[in-house]
Amino acid sequence: MANFTMSGFLLMSFSGNPGIETLHASLFLVLYLVALTGNILIIMATSIDHNLHSPMYFFLKHLSVLDLCYISVTVPRSIYDSFMHSGNISLWECILQCFAFTSCCTSELAMLTVMSYDRYVAICFPLRYEIIMNVSTCVYGVLAVWISGVIAGVMHTTATFSIHFCGSKTIHQFFCDVPQLLKLSCSDDYINEVGVTAFLALAAFLCFIFIGFSYINIFSTVLRIPSAEGRAKAFSTCLPHLCVVTLFFSTAVFEFLKPYSDSPTGLDFFLTVLYTIVPPTLNPMIYSLRNKAMKAALRKVITESKVYLS
Repeated sequence: MANFTMSGFLLMSFSGNPGIETLHASLFLVLYLVALTGNILIIMATSIDHNLHSPMYFFLKHLSVLDLCYISVTVPRSIYDSFMHSGNISLWECILQCFAFTSCCTSELAMLTVMSYDRYVAICFPLRYEIIMNVSTCVYGVLAVWISGVIAGVMHTTATFSIHFCGSKTIHQFFCDVPQLLKLSCSDDYINEVGVTAFLALAAFLCFIFIGFSYINIFSTVLRIPSAEGRAKAFSTCLPHLCVVTLFFSTAVFEFLKPYSDSPTGLDFFLTVLYTIVPPTLNPMIYSLRNKAMKAALRKVITESKVYLS
């Protein structure tokens, strides 16, 4: 690895204009506070309210924890850099950020896959739901999610930082984005990174296929329910998860299938914001928007918080 990387990299955010950087930091701060508040409320509600002590809300609680980690890996540092008009990041900070971001992203995908299995069992095998989705199954599912994220993070980070960097140390992004790091390679020695990326892409594709298979069976089962009220009730338990899955995959697809460009554009930054900030910010809103039990639990948490503070 070239010597200059020992002193780190330079993160170039949206503009060199101090006014634009302050505006960007203010916008990021608002979005971060919204995501922070929403996900913490979900965690509190699913922990305190006994009506939400079911596998679906158990997984939702862990999804909110993941969303907090996911957005906290990149956004607070970007806000600080923009307010301070500084983008220097050390090598080890960059390595840690790369590892944490990859781990959270992979874990989020794995969690959405586990949640789709939960909905599949609940709709297609309602009489066996409590037997199949018992405490052990839920705990092992969450453990598998976190372990898969750590493994993916180690693989991706090791492969990325095994390459040799040279030339400019400027990363044209607001965090240590792997595609931008690969552009700093001084030779075509990132074959290991390509291999790891291909493996993780295959794993993501298999997760997508599993989720698709689950919902094909869910829709097939729901459409056979004779009463309209029963169909509506069944769909209402799956709709939030389906919206979250669609949001996650659509933003990721837009980012990773965009045309390759040597010079960064406004579209590159916008698409990165789309898949790093939008999902963890909107997920709590999606899950609480049409869910009466969640709304009631959130009102209870907010009311108790007001009483405690007063």
